[in-house]
Amino acid sequence: MNTSPVVQSDPPPIVACTISRDVQIFDLLIEDMEAALGDSWGDLSFEDAATFLAQPDARGLQFVTIAMDANDEDNLEMVANVIETAKAAKIKVILIAEDVSPAALHQLLRQGGDEFVPYPLPENELARAIERVLTAEEPVQQAGGDRQFKATGDKSGVIIPIQGLAGGTGATMLAVNMAWELANIDDDNPPKVCLLDLDFQFGTASTYLDLPRREAVLEMLTDTEAMETEMFLQALLTYGEKLHVLTSPTDMIPLDMITPDDIARIIEMARLNFDYVIIDMPTTMVEWTQTVLELSHVYFSMIELDMRSAQNTLRLKRALQSEDLPFEKIRFVLNRAPGFTDLNGKARVKRLSESLGISVEVLLPDGGKPVMQSADHGTPLAEGQGKNALRKEILKLAKSVHEVNQADAAEARS
Repeated sequence: MNTSPVVQSDPPPIVACTISRDVQIFDLLIEDMEAALGDSWGDLSFEDAATFLAQPDARGLQFVTIAMDANDEDNLEMVANVIETAKAAKIKVILIAEDVSPAALHQLLRQGGDEFVPYPLPENELARAIERVLTAEEPVQQAGGDRQFKATGDKSGVIIPIQGLAGGTGATMLAVNMAWELANIDDDNPPKVCLLDLDFQFGTASTYLDLPRREAVLEMLTDTEAMETEMFLQALLTYGEKLHVLTSPTDMIPLDMITPDDIARIIEMARLNFDYVIIDMPTTMVEWTQTVLELSHVYFSMIELDMRSAQNTLRLKRALQSEDLPFEKIRFVLNRAPGFTDLNGKARVKRLSESLGISVEVLLPDGGKPVMQSADHGTPLAEGQGKNALRKEILKLAKSVHEVNQADAAEARS
């Protein structure tokens, strides 16, 4: 007969909680929480969450997932209060949202949400979000680590957006390489150059320069009203100790989550602290595209010698002129242009210009495989492909921009 006492194991400690109106609505979240944490999680309603999170018992929590849908938008104040209480207790917050408006999501991220995951949950996305919020805080990096950089706030930088009018026309390639050429244009008096990647969903400027994406970018984007110079510079990274880069956020965010006022504040902050502000734009036209166009000094539109570029150019021209927007700021750049001896190709360029009623002012040759190889290696063309024909043309364009700017500055001083 076995007389040994029955050993009862203690339940696992609770390290996370779901917070929602009714967690049963989010059945996929229940499955993913169980897969990630087993039994080490609990469930709270919005009403109970704020009270519990303020108690000492909540100190063992590492994070909470706040799940909400469109029906919860009437109680945003309650949700925001839960987030604020969690952040005060140093608990990470993951927002799980279904059919929530961009404005509401924007407000909650500004309130302190650390991560956003759409519902229904993409496969393994919750596990990845948990891993991201639980990893150690990244070290604070002053202006991307450039100790020589001093924020002056007294500049009046030249704003140059670059937008592709069709996929794959090379807008990011031009933005990255032109920014790097401008940063190196004058050894004796190098201008301060900032590259802003405003393609918040598929921006790849960080890939072209082998730079990490940082949570600080989204934090800055979602609270531009409170943005000061230091906060802006903390969101930047530096390439080669010369070029300052605002990468796109770690995760995709809705393009309309960022307002025209947000964009205007970011560009103004960059303009006041840098001589040149190069902006890599999304292909999509959004509400704040007009803001960028109106603030720009010159706006480069990348096209190719094909029907899709021609049709999109015509649509852009009609759209801007119908809204009485400054179409004259647009400078068309033809990528993969025909060579000097390709008379048939040059005739096609002329016909394209005449039929669309535009002037193609910059012709960039096809740089071949080295262009993609350079991007994959995370280096500008000048670093490893200095003699490449495409790199030479981008350098010429950068010199032209710098000379015009220098001449304008000299005229202003006289």
